[in-house]
Amino acid sequence: MKKIYLLLASILLIATACEKLDQSPSNIASSSSLTEYDGILNAAYFYQHSSATPMAVMGDFRADNAFMFEAPYTDFDVFNADLTSMEDQFFGPFYSGLYKSILSANSVIENSGNATEVGEAKFLRALAYFKLVRVFGDVTVNLSAEPSTTDRTILARQPAASVYNDVIIPDLEAAIAALSAEITDGRASKYAAQGMLGKVYVQMGEFGKAETQLEAVVNGAAAAGIMLQSNFAEIFGEAYDLNSEIIYATQMSSSINDEYGFSEFWSWSGGLDTKSLEPLDTDLVAAFDASVGDLRREVTIDTSIMASPKFPQTGGADHDWIELRLADVILLYAEALNENGTAAGTVLGLLDPIRTRAGLDALDSGVLNSQALVRQAIQDERRLELAFEGQRWFDLVRTGTVDAEMGETIDSRYHLFPIPVSEVLSSFDVIKQNDGY
Repeated sequence: MKKIYLLLASILLIATACEKLDQSPSNIASSSSLTEYDGILNAAYFYQHSSATPMAVMGDFRADNAFMFEAPYTDFDVFNADLTSMEDQFFGPFYSGLYKSILSANSVIENSGNATEVGEAKFLRALAYFKLVRVFGDVTVNLSAEPSTTDRTILARQPAASVYNDVIIPDLEAAIAALSAEITDGRASKYAAQGMLGKVYVQMGEFGKAETQLEAVVNGAAAAGIMLQSNFAEIFGEAYDLNSEIIYATQMSSSINDEYGFSEFWSWSGGLDTKSLEPLDTDLVAAFDASVGDLRREVTIDTSIMASPKFPQTGGADHDWIELRLADVILLYAEALNENGTAAGTVLGLLDPIRTRAGLDALDSGVLNSQALVRQAIQDERRLELAFEGQRWFDLVRTGTVDAEMGETIDSRYHLFPIPVSEVLSSFDVIKQNDGY
C-alpha cells in the first residue's frame, strides 16, 4: 500500500495547476487562502509521477542500453531534429508534470508554517528542477505559487548554471537543515536531500563539494536504517518498494492516474510495448559478458527475449521509480574521491560491497593504478549496477564520454532534449527551443 495519498486540497491543486504556466482559472481561490497544506504537498509528490517513464526512456533508450524498433520512436536512436516527434508521449507529460510539482511546492513553501512540510517541498522543487535542467539545459524558473498571468517574460529560460546555484542547491541545503535523517513512509529525508545535493555537485563537476555531501550519506546511512540489500534482485519491483537501499523513490500506484497515460517504464524495458518488443541493446549484453559471473546479469537482462526483467511485470503499475539508492551514492562518492586525487586502493575499496553482492572479486588497485583507469572502472560499474534505472545517458553526457561509448560522433546539441513545441508556441516564442531542434 502506498503511503502518500492525495487529499482534498490536492484536488484543488489539480484543478488550478494548468498545462501552461501562464494560465490560471479566475474562479478558484488562491492557495494562500488555505490553512492546511499537507494535501498540496502530496500533490507536489504526485506530479513527479509523470517524469518517471520519460526519465527511464531518455536515460536508457537514448543511450546504448536499449533501443526503439518502430518509427517514429526510433528518433530516440537518431541524433537529429526529429526527436520533437516524441513530445506528446514523453517530453510534454514530463515538462508539465514537473512544473505542476513546482507550483504545488511553491504554495507550501510560501504559505505553510510547518518546517518539515516546507523542507519536503524544497526537496521536491529541487528534484524537479534538477530533472528539467539535465534534460533541457536552460529552463523557465518560477518560484511563486501564483505567477503572473499577463507578464510572459517570466517564462524566459534561465541559464542552467543559475538554476543550479540559485534554486537547486539552496533548496537542497534548506531541506537538509529541515528534515530528519529517518525515512518516514518513503517521504523526503535529510539523506535524500544530501545524497541528491552530492549528485548535483557531481553533475556540475564540483567534486570537492560532492565529496563532503556524499561522505555524510555513506557514513550516516546505517544509523538511519539505510543499507545495501544482500540480494540484488530484492531491490526492484512492487514487492520490494521502500526497501533498505532506497534513499528516495517516487511512489507509484495503479489506483491513481497521472498525466503519463502510456506504457510505463517497466513495460518499455521489459519489451511489453510493440514499439520495441526486443529493446535490449547488444552493447549492454557485451558489457555483462565481460563481467563474468556477475549475478546482476539475470536480474537485469534476458537474452532469450532481448529485454530486461529488472522491474517484473507482476505488480507493474505499482513499481516505485527509484530516484536515489545507496549503491548510486557509493559509486558517486567513489567518483568524487577519485577526481579529488584519493589513492586508487581507497577508492576501489568502496566498490567492494557492491561487487561482492554481485558475486565478483574486488578490483585490484595494483592493476587499476591510475586516475583514468579507476574512473573507467567506476563508470563501468555504474552501467551494470544502474542499467534501466534512467542513469546511463546522463552519465555519458556529464562524463564527456558520449562519443566514445556510443561509437559515433554526436553533435553536442543533441546531448539535450527538445523543449515541448507546444510550450514554445504558447509562450509566443518567449521560451526558445534548444539549438538543433
